[in-house]
Amino acid sequence: MTKTMGPKGLTRRQLLSRATAAGASFVVGSGFLAARDAAWAAEIDAVAPETFATLVQMARDIYPHDKVPDENYVLAVKGYDTPDAADMVEQGIKAMNARAQEMHGQDYLDLGWERDRVDVLRSMEDDGFFQTIRGGLVTGLYNQKAVWPIFGYEGSSFEYGGYIDRGFNDINWL
Repeated sequence: MTKTMGPKGLTRRQLLSRATAAGASFVVGSGFLAARDAAWAAEIDAVAPETFATLVQMARDIYPHDKVPDENYVLAVKGYDTPDAADMVEQGIKAMNARAQEMHGQDYLDLGWERDRVDVLRSMEDDGFFQTIRGGLVTGLYNQKAVWPIFGYEGSSFEYGGYIDRGFNDINWL
């Protein structure tokens, strides 16, 4: 039986063995990023895989939702994996890692405590890179129909006559 290689030269077994590395949030390889549990993977085109993994963690730290899976954050930032945005992203992540090193002695992705990562993000709030990513996440994350049920949003109601006759006042969580 021959082993079939994926588009980046890894067999499925190699991918899964990397995915079980102790303590890793993401498995970073040549041109791909995968979840530790190998539940999802993303092919990376224009930015370094480590940069993309840091960008995904940054997205999760800016808009933290425990019930939203990582793959939705990956989809939210995938638009920055383009040749046009690659330089901006690489430079922004480099600056963020420098700030994390200055504040905590480790790169951003290596910071084990969310509080430490949020401290780094707060120190960069006025930075153009931070504002670009934060602004893009508003639509990149929350416009995904897959996350709407997590927040109790049923989608557009216009085609059904509006919200007045369709559960306008059935909020039970407020």
